[in-house]
Amino acid sequence: MSTVRRTVEATRAGTDPFDLTGKVALVTGAARGIGQSIAVELARRGAHTVVADLRDPSETVALLRDGFPAGIHEGKTVDVRERDQVDEVVSGTAARFGHLDILVNNAGTASRAGLTGITDDEWFRDLDTNLRGTFLFCRAAISPWMSERRAGAIINISSISGLMGGPSSGSEDQGRSGPAYAASKGGVIALTKWLAKEVGALGITVNSVAPGPIATPLTESVAYDLGQQILPRMGKPEEIGAAVAYLASPAAAYVTGQVLRVCGGAALG
Repeated sequence: MSTVRRTVEATRAGTDPFDLTGKVALVTGAARGIGQSIAVELARRGAHTVVADLRDPSETVALLRDGFPAGIHEGKTVDVRERDQVDEVVSGTAARFGHLDILVNNAGTASRAGLTGITDDEWFRDLDTNLRGTFLFCRAAISPWMSERRAGAIINISSISGLMGGPSSGSEDQGRSGPAYAASKGGVIALTKWLAKEVGALGITVNSVAPGPIATPLTESVAYDLGQQILPRMGKPEEIGAAVAYLASPAAAYVTGQVLRVCGGAALG
C-alpha cells in the first residue's frame, strides 16, 4: 500500500498521527511557564500527565483536570538533582499507569551572571539542575521501563544558548545567558544525541527542543535584542508545547537525535 493510500485509510478510520490518547507523559519543571504549556498540550492530545516540579505543581494539575477530564493528571514534588527522588517519581509513575511512554525534561535554572560575576554555587546549580537532572530522569525512564517495552519518546528541553552561547552578544542581564547555563544546555544537546544512538535499537526516540526567547514570568525583566531575529518577536510557551507534542507523537516515530530550534530564526545556521 502506498504512503498516500495509507494516509487516506488512516483518515477514514479516524486515526490521527498526532493523537496521544492513552499515552503516559511525565513532564518536569511543569508548575508554570514552558513546562506548564507542554503539559497542557500533551493532555490536550489525550495523554495522561504527571507534572513534576520543585515548586508546588497543584495549579497545573488543576488546569489539566478541569480542561481535560478524560485523562488522569497528577503532580509530584521533586528535586531533579537528587537521584533517589528522581527514581521514585519515575518508578511511581510507571507503576501507577503500568507504563511510561513520554518523558519531557524541562526543569531548569538560568544564571545570567557573566564570567567574572558567576559564583561556584550558581555554576553548579545550573549544571546539576539542567544537565545532571536530565541525565538522571533519562536513565531512570529508559532502564527498565522504556527499554522493556521497546518504545518511548524522550524530549529534552535545551536552548539556543547551548548552540550559540546565548541569543545575542549583549551584556549581562540584557538577553544573554550565563556561561553555566550555556554549558549545561550544550551538554543536554550532546547527551540527547548520545542517547539517541544508544537506545534507537530499542525503539526509543530521543530529541531536543531548543527554545529562543520565550515570554514567561522568568523573562519579563530581560531585554532581548529581537531586531536580530528573522521573526522579531518573543516566542510563546504554547509554541514550545506544540513542538514537544510533535516529537512525542507517532508522527515523529522516524525522528531521533535532532535539535528542533523554536527561536524565530535567532539561531539560524
